[in-house]
Amino acid sequence: MKHEIVYESPYEYGVFPSEDRKGARFYDCNGEKLPSVTTILSGTKEGDFLKKWIEKVGEEEAERIRSEAATRGTYMHDILEKQIVNGEIWEYKPENAQQKRALKMAGTIMDQGFPNISQVYGCEVSLYYPDKYAGKTDVIGVHDDELAIIDFKQTNRPKRRQWVWDYFQQLAAYSLAHNELYGTDIEKGVIMMCSVDCLYQEFVLEGDEFKRAADAWMERVEKFSLLPKQEEESYTHEG
Repeated sequence: MKHEIVYESPYEYGVFPSEDRKGARFYDCNGEKLPSVTTILSGTKEGDFLKKWIEKVGEEEAERIRSEAATRGTYMHDILEKQIVNGEIWEYKPENAQQKRALKMAGTIMDQGFPNISQVYGCEVSLYYPDKYAGKTDVIGVHDDELAIIDFKQTNRPKRRQWVWDYFQQLAAYSLAHNELYGTDIEKGVIMMCSVDCLYQEFVLEGDEFKRAADAWMERVEKFSLLPKQEEESYTHEG
Protein backbone atom coordinates (compact mmCIF):
# COMPACT_ATOMS: atom_id res chain seq x y z
CA MET A 1 0.00 0.00 0.00
CA LYS A 2 1.42 3.35 -1.08
CA HIS A 3 -1.01 5.77 0.51
CA GLU A 4 0.35 8.28 3.00
CA ILE A 5 -1.86 9.37 5.87
CA VAL A 6 -1.00 12.49 7.85
CA TYR A 7 -0.93 11.60 11.56
CA GLU A 8 -1.52 14.88 13.34
CA SER A 9 -4.15 16.24 15.73
CA PRO A 10 -5.13 19.68 17.01
CA TYR A 11 -6.29 17.99 20.23
CA GLU A 12 -4.39 16.41 23.10
CA TYR A 13 -6.12 13.17 23.99
CA GLY A 14 -5.98 11.68 27.47
CA VAL A 15 -5.82 8.08 28.65
CA PHE A 16 -8.20 6.81 31.31
CA PRO A 17 -7.70 3.72 33.50
CA SER A 18 -10.32 0.99 33.26
CA GLU A 19 -11.34 -2.19 35.00
CA ASP A 20 -13.18 -5.27 33.79
CA ARG A 21 -15.54 -6.81 36.30
CA LYS A 22 -18.48 -9.17 36.07
CA GLY A 23 -18.36 -9.17 32.29
CA ALA A 24 -18.41 -5.37 32.07
CA ARG A 25 -15.84 -2.60 31.67
CA PHE A 26 -15.80 0.70 33.54
CA TYR A 27 -13.54 3.72 33.12
CA ASP A 28 -12.32 6.26 35.65
CA CYS A 29 -12.56 9.56 33.78
CA ASN A 30 -11.24 12.35 35.97
CA GLY A 31 -12.99 10.87 38.97
CA GLU A 32 -16.14 9.75 37.14
CA LYS A 33 -16.60 6.00 37.00
CA LEU A 34 -18.39 5.37 33.72
CA PRO A 35 -19.53 2.23 31.85
CA SER A 36 -17.93 1.52 28.49
CA VAL A 37 -19.80 1.87 25.22
CA THR A 38 -19.57 -1.86 24.55
CA THR A 39 -20.83 -2.63 28.06
CA ILE A 40 -23.92 -0.50 27.47
CA LEU A 41 -24.53 -2.06 24.06
CA SER A 42 -24.24 -5.54 25.53
CA GLY A 43 -26.34 -4.75 28.58
CA THR A 44 -29.24 -3.30 26.60
CA LYS A 45 -29.24 -5.71 23.66
CA GLU A 46 -32.67 -7.03 22.74
CA GLY A 47 -33.55 -10.41 21.29
CA ASP A 48 -32.04 -13.84 21.80
CA PHE A 49 -30.16 -14.33 18.53
CA LEU A 50 -26.91 -15.10 20.36
CA LYS A 51 -28.60 -17.64 22.62
CA LYS A 52 -30.19 -19.40 19.65
CA TRP A 53 -26.87 -19.47 17.81
CA ILE A 54 -25.10 -21.05 20.80
CA GLU A 55 -27.87 -23.63 21.09
CA LYS A 56 -27.48 -24.41 17.38
CA VAL A 57 -23.70 -24.86 17.22
CA GLY A 58 -23.06 -25.89 20.82
CA GLU A 59 -21.22 -24.07 23.60
CA GLU A 60 -17.80 -25.56 22.77
CA GLU A 61 -18.00 -24.70 19.07
CA ALA A 62 -19.38 -21.24 19.85
CA GLU A 63 -16.44 -20.55 22.17
CA ARG A 64 -13.97 -21.75 19.50
CA ILE A 65 -15.49 -19.42 16.90
CA ARG A 66 -15.51 -16.48 19.32
CA SER A 67 -11.90 -17.12 20.36
CA GLU A 68 -10.67 -17.29 16.76
CA ALA A 69 -12.57 -14.14 15.85
CA ALA A 70 -11.13 -12.30 18.85
CA THR A 71 -7.59 -13.36 17.92
CA ARG A 72 -8.02 -12.27 14.31
CA GLY A 73 -9.59 -8.99 15.34
CA THR A 74 -6.83 -8.13 17.81
CA TYR A 75 -4.02 -8.79 15.32
CA MET A 76 -5.83 -7.05 12.49
CA HIS A 77 -6.31 -3.94 14.62
CA ASP A 78 -2.66 -3.99 15.70
CA ILE A 79 -1.47 -4.14 12.10
CA LEU A 80 -3.75 -1.32 10.95
CA GLU A 81 -2.79 0.92 13.87
CA LYS A 82 0.94 0.36 13.28
CA GLN A 83 0.45 1.17 9.61
CA ILE A 84 -1.28 4.47 10.42
CA VAL A 85 1.07 5.56 13.21
CA ASN A 86 4.38 4.41 11.71
CA GLY A 87 3.61 4.68 8.02
CA GLU A 88 4.71 1.12 7.41
CA ILE A 89 4.00 -2.37 8.64
CA TRP A 90 6.47 -3.27 11.36
CA GLU A 91 8.26 -6.61 11.27
CA TYR A 92 5.31 -8.95 11.48
CA LYS A 93 5.76 -12.70 11.53
CA PRO A 94 2.44 -14.55 11.80
CA GLU A 95 2.72 -17.55 14.10
CA ASN A 96 -0.53 -19.32 13.30
CA ALA A 97 -3.37 -19.50 10.78
CA GLN A 98 -5.45 -16.83 12.50
CA GLN A 99 -2.58 -14.34 12.48
CA LYS A 100 -1.88 -15.07 8.81
CA ARG A 101 -5.53 -14.49 8.02
CA ALA A 102 -5.51 -11.25 10.03
CA LEU A 103 -2.55 -9.97 8.02
CA LYS A 104 -4.39 -10.59 4.74
CA MET A 105 -7.55 -8.95 6.08
CA ALA A 106 -5.62 -5.91 7.28
CA GLY A 107 -4.00 -5.63 3.86
CA THR A 108 -7.43 -5.62 2.24
CA ILE A 109 -8.57 -2.73 4.44
CA MET A 110 -5.37 -0.82 3.72
CA ASP A 111 -5.77 -1.25 -0.02
CA GLN A 112 -9.47 -0.45 -0.25
CA GLY A 113 -10.28 1.67 2.78
CA PHE A 114 -7.18 3.71 3.61
CA PRO A 115 -7.19 5.70 0.33
CA ASN A 116 -10.32 7.45 1.65
CA ILE A 117 -8.46 8.64 4.79
CA SER A 118 -6.26 11.73 4.40
CA GLN A 119 -5.50 12.53 8.04
CA VAL A 120 -5.72 10.78 11.38
CA TYR A 121 -6.07 12.67 14.66
CA GLY A 122 -5.49 9.59 16.79
CA CYS A 123 -5.76 5.81 17.14
CA GLU A 124 -7.25 4.00 20.13
CA VAL A 125 -8.43 7.34 21.48
CA SER A 126 -10.01 7.40 24.94
CA LEU A 127 -13.24 9.40 25.04
CA TYR A 128 -16.04 9.93 27.50
CA TYR A 129 -19.34 11.74 27.77
CA PRO A 130 -19.57 13.31 31.25
CA ASP A 131 -21.92 11.45 33.61
CA LYS A 132 -22.85 8.91 30.92
CA TYR A 133 -20.25 6.62 29.30
CA ALA A 134 -16.67 6.16 28.10
CA GLY A 135 -14.59 4.03 25.75
CA LYS A 136 -11.93 3.86 23.06
CA THR A 137 -12.47 4.42 19.37
CA ASP A 138 -10.24 2.88 16.72
CA VAL A 139 -9.61 6.04 14.71
CA ILE A 140 -10.57 9.70 14.62
CA GLY A 141 -9.71 11.02 11.19
CA VAL A 142 -10.64 12.80 7.99
CA HIS A 143 -12.59 10.54 5.63
CA ASP A 144 -13.42 11.99 2.22
CA ASP A 145 -12.72 15.50 3.55
CA GLU A 146 -14.96 15.14 6.62
CA LEU A 147 -13.94 14.47 10.22
CA ALA A 148 -15.30 11.09 11.24
CA ILE A 149 -15.15 8.27 13.75
CA ILE A 150 -13.70 5.24 11.96
CA ASP A 151 -13.97 1.66 13.20
CA PHE A 152 -12.26 -1.46 11.89
CA LYS A 153 -14.30 -4.67 12.00
CA GLN A 154 -13.64 -8.26 11.05
CA THR A 155 -16.42 -10.70 10.25
CA ASN A 156 -16.84 -14.37 9.43
CA ARG A 157 -19.20 -13.48 6.60
CA PRO A 158 -20.26 -10.28 4.81
CA LYS A 159 -22.88 -8.15 6.55
CA ARG A 160 -26.03 -6.48 5.34
CA ARG A 161 -26.50 -2.86 6.34
CA GLN A 162 -29.38 -3.65 8.71
CA TRP A 163 -27.11 -6.01 10.63
CA VAL A 164 -24.65 -3.28 11.69
CA TRP A 165 -27.11 -1.04 13.57
CA ASP A 166 -25.30 -1.63 16.88
CA TYR A 167 -22.03 -0.66 15.21
CA PHE A 168 -23.68 2.54 13.97
CA GLN A 169 -24.77 3.39 17.51
CA GLN A 170 -21.21 2.77 18.67
CA LEU A 171 -19.92 5.26 16.09
CA ALA A 172 -22.54 7.80 17.17
CA ALA A 173 -21.55 7.31 20.81
CA TYR A 174 -17.92 8.22 20.16
CA SER A 175 -18.91 11.10 17.90
CA LEU A 176 -21.11 12.61 20.61
CA ALA A 177 -18.40 12.17 23.23
CA HIS A 178 -15.76 13.85 21.05
CA ASN A 179 -18.13 16.70 20.27
CA GLU A 180 -18.86 17.18 23.97
CA LEU A 181 -15.21 17.14 25.04
CA TYR A 182 -13.59 19.06 22.19
CA GLY A 183 -16.34 21.25 20.76
CA THR A 184 -16.34 19.48 17.40
CA ASP A 185 -19.36 18.74 15.23
CA ILE A 186 -18.72 15.19 14.07
CA GLU A 187 -21.78 13.69 12.43
CA LYS A 188 -20.14 10.96 10.41
CA GLY A 189 -19.03 7.44 11.17
CA VAL A 190 -17.33 4.84 8.98
CA ILE A 191 -17.08 1.09 9.39
CA MET A 192 -14.24 -0.51 7.44
CA MET A 193 -15.00 -4.21 7.50
CA CYS A 194 -13.26 -7.24 6.07
CA SER A 195 -14.48 -10.83 6.02
CA VAL A 196 -12.26 -13.86 6.55
CA ASP A 197 -12.48 -14.35 2.76
CA CYS A 198 -11.04 -10.83 2.34
CA LEU A 199 -14.21 -9.21 1.03
CA TYR A 200 -14.13 -5.51 1.92
CA GLN A 201 -17.24 -3.57 2.95
CA GLU A 202 -17.48 0.10 3.90
CA PHE A 203 -20.53 1.41 5.71
CA VAL A 204 -20.83 5.19 6.04
CA LEU A 205 -23.13 6.66 8.70
CA GLU A 206 -24.21 10.27 8.14
CA GLY A 207 -27.16 12.63 7.73
CA ASP A 208 -30.54 11.59 9.11
CA GLU A 209 -29.31 8.06 9.72
CA PHE A 210 -26.58 9.42 12.00
CA LYS A 211 -29.17 11.39 13.97
CA ARG A 212 -31.34 8.28 14.36
CA ALA A 213 -28.35 6.28 15.56
CA ALA A 214 -27.41 9.02 18.04
CA ASP A 215 -30.96 9.15 19.42
CA ALA A 216 -31.13 5.37 19.68
CA TRP A 217 -27.79 5.32 21.47
CA MET A 218 -28.80 7.89 24.08
CA GLU A 219 -31.98 5.90 24.73
CA ARG A 220 -29.82 2.87 25.46
CA VAL A 221 -27.62 4.92 27.78
CA GLU A 222 -30.75 5.91 29.72
CA LYS A 223 -31.98 2.31 29.75
CA PHE A 224 -28.63 1.10 31.06
CA SER A 225 -28.66 3.69 33.84
CA LEU A 226 -31.85 2.10 35.17
CA LEU A 227 -30.30 -1.36 35.46
CA PRO A 228 -28.97 -2.61 38.84
CA LYS A 229 -25.63 -0.98 39.62
CA GLN A 230 -22.34 -2.86 39.64
CA GLU A 231 -20.40 -2.97 42.89
CA GLU A 232 -17.77 -0.27 43.23
CA GLU A 233 -14.22 -1.55 42.81
CA SER A 234 -10.83 0.03 42.35
CA TYR A 235 -9.59 0.78 38.84
CA THR A 236 -6.11 -0.48 38.04
CA HIS A 237 -6.12 -1.51 34.37
CA GLU A 238 -4.98 0.90 31.69
CA GLY A 239 -7.12 0.53 28.56
